[in-house]
Amino acid sequence: MSVGILGCGYVGLALARQLADDHEVVGVRRSEAGLAAVEETGAEAVQADVTDAGALDAVPDVDALVFAASSGGRDAEAARRVYVEGLRTAIEEFGARDDSPDRLVYTSSTGVYGDHDGDWVDEETPLEPTTKKTTVLAEAERIAREEAPEHGIDGAVARFAGLYGPDRYRLERYLEGPVTEGYLNMIHRADAAGVVRFMLTETDAELLLAVDDEPVDKWAFADWLADECGVERPPKRTKAERLDDDLSEAARRRILTSKRCSNDRLRELGYEFEYPTYRAGYRDAIEAYRSRQ
Repeated sequence: MSVGILGCGYVGLALARQLADDHEVVGVRRSEAGLAAVEETGAEAVQADVTDAGALDAVPDVDALVFAASSGGRDAEAARRVYVEGLRTAIEEFGARDDSPDRLVYTSSTGVYGDHDGDWVDEETPLEPTTKKTTVLAEAERIAREEAPEHGIDGAVARFAGLYGPDRYRLERYLEGPVTEGYLNMIHRADAAGVVRFMLTETDAELLLAVDDEPVDKWAFADWLADECGVERPPKRTKAERLDDDLSEAARRRILTSKRCSNDRLRELGYEFEYPTYRAGYRDAIEAYRSRQ
């Protein structure tokens, strides 16, 4: 199978490495600076902007597409330009080819759920995005699942929880604190890529929640991390205390958003995690931290 990864960045590079031995992989980056990293995975590197249909002509025909592009900015307009307009451009451009892809996997975020006051959510839970950016992500999911089939492409969504892994452990953030109360829903980069690989090669599921086995209370996580690193436990703050700060409306909504994400469907389909919980996923980071002390 040939796979085109549009936005071969943090997760895309890990996916390329997982696929490279058995499949033909094309990794697409917006800037020339990222092409060397794509080539190091064993994939073919192509420079193209997903929002430019003409630029996508440089990407060869593939059997499957993964849309994992970054918006390059945190605001909603940047997100819309890439996730909505770019995704639609890619679907139309590849769908019009004589040899169009059979499948598309769009990588979304659990932010589309909104606030559930700490309750569990899964693939059947209605979406309630609370920010302009998560509203854009929900619209992109609709495009992937509804508009891609109109162009002869089977559209699917992998909905990622919080990504962590090499270069994104953020140990100091939790070790130094203060840590605001709430739940963490996480997935290691290797498993985020693994879920996408699973959706390309082992299941035709239209939607999967990509999250590990154990959502964790932030205070409990910070204390566990401190104990494992051999340092004092960090100071804590309640949501009410944090909301007393001068925050943007989007930041306030993020703090007030609470949920626990279930991976039951993913497990039932047979996906096996490399890092089932944060305890395994943070082990390398903890050992590296202790070795520096």
